Amino acid sequence: MSASRAQPRARGRKAARLARVVLDTKVVLSALVFARGRLAPLRLAWQAHRFVPLVSTATVRELVRVLAYPKFKLDAAEQQELLADDLPWAQMVRVPDPPPDVPACRDRFDLPFLHLAAAGDADALVTGDADLLVLAGQATHEIVSPADFLERLGPV
Repeated sequence: MSASRAQPRARGRKAARLARVVLDTKVVLSALVFARGRLAPLRLAWQAHRFVPLVSTATVRELVRVLAYPKFKLDAAEQQELLADDLPWAQMVRVPDPPPDVPACRDRFDLPFLHLAAAGDADALVTGDADLLVLAGQATHEIVSPADFLERLGPV
């Protein structure tokens, strides 16, 4: 994905398609829960339409499940508020059954993100997960770290 694909639409001229991006659960969680954290600019970027986050039923279920973890100390209203800061900006992608072919992954729990990226014609999968990062270059989309993706986006 080039930096220009992650830029906002230009006014008065035809702009390139916004980058379609899968964010793994830990990345989304960090951007949502830690408002002053290093990944907080991701939330601002998706809300500013700098890229299109892709979600599937499986990835949304995972996010809802993780937001309820006791360690985050989020009540139901806070969980719903965080979801409202994410889901309205995301594009739902239906992952077919059987799912598309993806590179073999060491962690089966990472497969929904690979399937989503393939089914959603993603430009990139943004993750800090070593089991996914090791697959860079093997998928039809890029697999990049959050730091690399933020660098490409530039200032938010």
